[in-house]
Amino acid sequence: MMLSELKKLYEEQGFVVVPGLIPSPSYEQQLREACDRIVSLTREGKWSRRRTVGKQFPPFGDDNPDSWGVQHVMHPGLGEPVFAEWYTSQKLLDVVMELLECGEESVEMGSHRVPRTLEQRKHSETMEPPRNPLDMPGAVQLTLQQKRATLHATMGNVKGGSTRARNILQHDLNWMKEHAFRDGLNERGKAMLDRLIEMKEENANVGYSLSG
Repeated sequence: MMLSELKKLYEEQGFVVVPGLIPSPSYEQQLREACDRIVSLTREGKWSRRRTVGKQFPPFGDDNPDSWGVQHVMHPGLGEPVFAEWYTSQKLLDVVMELLECGEESVEMGSHRVPRTLEQRKHSETMEPPRNPLDMPGAVQLTLQQKRATLHATMGNVKGGSTRARNILQHDLNWMKEHAFRDGLNERGKAMLDRLIEMKEENANVGYSLSG
């Protein structure tokens, strides 16, 4: 099968930059404002689902007051439906399907392309920051032109099986089975959620992929 140009680039460098996935400047502003609100909540200690400095992987705990990331941004408790709206938008899903080489019926919520290799893990086994981040095997430098607020909208293919189950379900996603979350999704989102829940039921004891 012939690879698309986008897929070829993804295979070569491990990431792609796709402009135009946010439909309008006003919609982008909605996302920015929502990001600012949840970051503020987390820094004020009002949102416990966060990633703490000095810990790369869950469980994160509540001991460290310093946060480097906000988790579960589609959680109904945050009251920011714009994240789920964008996550299930057609433009974004079209790119995901092209990169995963699958149809919409195989797309589910969560995870990365593959787990890290042993060589990559060797460069992040301690809490010490790397002297040079580009020493990481396969590292690529991406220079951003403005304020960095990375919004992760990860999706995967159901063919990933137990490896993907472990990488996703270690993040305490039981709230996604509740009606409050499901009712806020469109039909596409509900189908993706059903596939994730099915994977959860098939892989009940996944544990943590890494610790530290």
